Amino acid sequence: MPQVSLAKNQRIDVRTSGAVKELLQEAARADHKSVSEFLLDAGITAANQALAARHRFVLDEAGWQAFHEALDRPVQHKPELKRLLSEPGLLD
Repeated sequence: MPQVSLAKNQRIDVRTSGAVKELLQEAARADHKSVSEFLLDAGITAANQALAARHRFVLDEAGWQAFHEALDRPVQHKPELKRLLSEPGLLD
Protein backbone atom coordinates (compact mmCIF):
# COMPACT_ATOMS: atom_id res chain seq x y z
CA MET A 1 0.00 0.00 0.00
CA PRO A 2 1.47 3.38 -0.97
CA GLN A 3 2.36 5.72 1.86
CA VAL A 4 0.37 8.93 1.90
CA SER A 5 1.19 12.16 3.67
CA LEU A 6 -1.15 13.12 6.50
CA ALA A 7 -0.46 16.84 6.12
CA LYS A 8 -3.71 18.56 5.11
CA ASN A 9 -2.55 21.28 2.77
CA GLN A 10 -4.61 20.49 -0.34
CA ARG A 11 -8.30 20.85 -1.09
CA ILE A 12 -10.66 18.71 -3.16
CA ASP A 13 -14.03 20.17 -4.16
CA VAL A 14 -16.91 17.87 -5.02
CA ARG A 15 -20.26 18.85 -6.48
CA THR A 16 -23.23 16.60 -5.90
CA SER A 17 -27.00 16.54 -5.64
CA GLY A 18 -28.81 17.38 -2.44
CA ALA A 19 -29.87 13.76 -2.02
CA VAL A 20 -26.29 12.49 -2.22
CA LYS A 21 -25.11 15.18 0.19
CA GLU A 22 -27.77 14.15 2.70
CA LEU A 23 -26.83 10.49 2.31
CA LEU A 24 -23.15 11.27 2.93
CA GLN A 25 -24.01 13.42 5.94
CA GLU A 26 -26.17 10.66 7.42
CA ALA A 27 -23.46 8.05 6.88
CA ALA A 28 -20.81 10.32 8.40
CA ARG A 29 -22.99 10.92 11.46
CA ALA A 30 -23.53 7.16 11.82
CA ASP A 31 -19.73 6.67 11.85
CA HIS A 32 -19.24 9.65 14.22
CA LYS A 33 -17.14 11.47 11.61
CA SER A 34 -17.31 14.71 9.71
CA VAL A 35 -18.31 14.43 6.06
CA SER A 36 -14.70 15.27 5.11
CA GLU A 37 -13.32 12.49 7.33
CA PHE A 38 -15.92 10.05 6.00
CA LEU A 39 -15.15 10.87 2.37
CA LEU A 40 -11.38 10.78 2.89
CA ASP A 41 -11.48 7.42 4.66
CA ALA A 42 -13.73 5.91 2.01
CA GLY A 43 -11.73 7.49 -0.83
CA ILE A 44 -8.36 6.32 0.50
CA THR A 45 -9.68 2.79 1.00
CA ALA A 46 -11.15 2.71 -2.51
CA ALA A 47 -7.98 4.17 -4.05
CA ASN A 48 -5.75 1.61 -2.33
CA GLN A 49 -8.01 -1.25 -3.46
CA ALA A 50 -8.15 0.01 -7.05
CA LEU A 51 -4.38 0.42 -7.24
CA ALA A 52 -3.57 -2.85 -5.46
CA ALA A 53 -5.67 -4.72 -8.01
CA ARG A 54 -3.49 -3.28 -10.77
CA HIS A 55 -0.05 -3.28 -9.16
CA ARG A 56 0.21 -6.29 -6.90
CA PHE A 57 -1.05 -9.80 -6.56
CA VAL A 58 -0.12 -12.43 -4.02
CA LEU A 59 0.36 -16.13 -4.73
CA ASP A 60 1.20 -19.04 -2.48
CA GLU A 61 4.17 -21.22 -3.45
CA ALA A 62 2.09 -23.55 -5.66
CA GLY A 63 0.43 -20.63 -7.40
CA TRP A 64 3.78 -18.91 -7.95
CA GLN A 65 5.18 -22.11 -9.49
CA ALA A 66 2.16 -22.50 -11.77
CA PHE A 67 2.48 -18.84 -12.80
CA HIS A 68 6.16 -19.32 -13.73
CA GLU A 69 5.38 -22.51 -15.64
CA ALA A 70 2.69 -20.70 -17.62
CA LEU A 71 5.14 -17.91 -18.48
CA ASP A 72 7.78 -20.41 -19.58
CA ARG A 73 5.48 -22.44 -21.86
CA PRO A 74 6.06 -21.98 -25.58
CA VAL A 75 3.62 -19.78 -27.46
CA GLN A 76 0.79 -21.75 -29.03
CA HIS A 77 -1.27 -20.78 -32.04
CA LYS A 78 -4.89 -20.29 -30.96
CA PRO A 79 -7.01 -19.68 -34.06
CA GLU A 80 -10.29 -19.29 -32.13
CA LEU A 81 -8.76 -16.63 -29.90
CA LYS A 82 -7.35 -14.85 -32.95
CA ARG A 83 -10.79 -14.91 -34.58
CA LEU A 84 -12.48 -13.64 -31.42
CA LEU A 85 -10.07 -10.75 -31.04
CA SER A 86 -10.36 -9.77 -34.71
CA GLU A 87 -14.17 -9.45 -34.61
CA PRO A 88 -15.91 -6.23 -33.53
CA GLY A 89 -16.90 -6.25 -29.87
CA LEU A 90 -20.14 -5.16 -28.24
CA LEU A 91 -18.84 -1.63 -27.72
CA ASP A 92 -17.34 -1.20 -31.20
